[in-house]
Amino acid sequence: MESGTRLTLAIDKPAAGGSMIARSEGRVLLVAGAIPGEVVEAVVDRVQRGTVWASVTRVLERSADRVEPAIDETCGGSVFAHIRYERQLALKRDIVRDAFARLGRLPLDGPLEVAASPVAGYRLRARLHVERGRVGFYREGTHELCDPRSSGQLRDDTLSVIDRLEGAVRSVPQAKVTAIELSENIVASERACHLELARDGDPSRLGGASQMSELRGVSSGSGHDSRPLTLWGQPEVVDEIEVINGGGAVVSAKLVRHARSFFQGNRFLVTALATRVGDLVPNGRMIDLYAGVGLFAVTRAARGGVEVTAVEGDRAAADDLRRNADLTGHVTVHRQAVEHLPASLPHPTSTTVVVDPPRTGLSTAARRLLVGWQAARLVYVSCDVATLARDARTLVDAGFTISSVEAFDLFPNTAHVETLVVFDRAGGPGGPGRAGWIR
Repeated sequence: MESGTRLTLAIDKPAAGGSMIARSEGRVLLVAGAIPGEVVEAVVDRVQRGTVWASVTRVLERSADRVEPAIDETCGGSVFAHIRYERQLALKRDIVRDAFARLGRLPLDGPLEVAASPVAGYRLRARLHVERGRVGFYREGTHELCDPRSSGQLRDDTLSVIDRLEGAVRSVPQAKVTAIELSENIVASERACHLELARDGDPSRLGGASQMSELRGVSSGSGHDSRPLTLWGQPEVVDEIEVINGGGAVVSAKLVRHARSFFQGNRFLVTALATRVGDLVPNGRMIDLYAGVGLFAVTRAARGGVEVTAVEGDRAAADDLRRNADLTGHVTVHRQAVEHLPASLPHPTSTTVVVDPPRTGLSTAARRLLVGWQAARLVYVSCDVATLARDARTLVDAGFTISSVEAFDLFPNTAHVETLVVFDRAGGPGGPGRAGWIR
């Protein structure tokens, strides 16, 4: 089997990454643009290290869940846009279960809910690339720019701001802007951006060119700069996230974040995710690793009943975290890579640890640290189910049991899903006998 080969395939099930699995001549194929249950004609795109990738050219037996995409599926990675949304959620459940069973050897037996999201205008953060004066997303699997309008992921007023930023960037070619980080708050009343420059870029005229009423401020810097240069204003946005405290009253957690700082990207589900994580942390001691600007640490502290230690290694995010912690109280901040934390970091065995690592999951050092701490409960938030399943295997082998698994569709129309897993030790908040989640 080689590139260009045409095949008739029966589509079996989804695979992590958005392709669907089919089999031909004893080989497994990853097929783009298909739906499980369909029969399709497909062409082999490439064969690499025994893995075959193919794309649908014609649907012979059509799924009832196939729809005509309202957006460009290849722009912004919307590889599920041809699938009815309710079926997308079911496929994401299948992807999570498959990863745990196949990669983690942990077949899941309990219910698995995926919280749904509106599919249009959900993004409150976007990284846009700049090439020859044009601004856009990269088309899936390429370095070819595509119009962010065609993705459907951004609001119309956000797109208007991007148009003006494109004009500003084009007017100052010597700045050599390579990317734009655009952030807005949940209600889209505030926006800020960071302009990433080539190492030899000159930002001297960018301040004047980028000033516009729709932005609170703009910063710039190369990818190698540890601290950005503020060009004008305050390149940050502010969210007020409402949560329920232990007495049943509504309290507000204030989160200020720089345009460069990581934050969950779905405006419709970010509060629900933070609330759910907070629900899973009992009163007592909480350690939040990869804390970012404090989404989980600060919102849980605002509810009362906990003393929080929050750890973040990125300078920009850690600066925001400190400010947010000061506003809330009961949060101690460490700007340090998780891997460099001392195993002796003070904590009682009743501590709940929250982790929200990057897509690569927990490093070997971080896994070793968590196993050695003997915490009662671990709440793991993951944007990559494959690395989550790998880490789950390590944690179960070390004595944790899986108490619950749920997911949030932070990335509708894409193959990504945010998964939230609770691991308990015997005698922890989940108590013994909760291993029924694993068959």
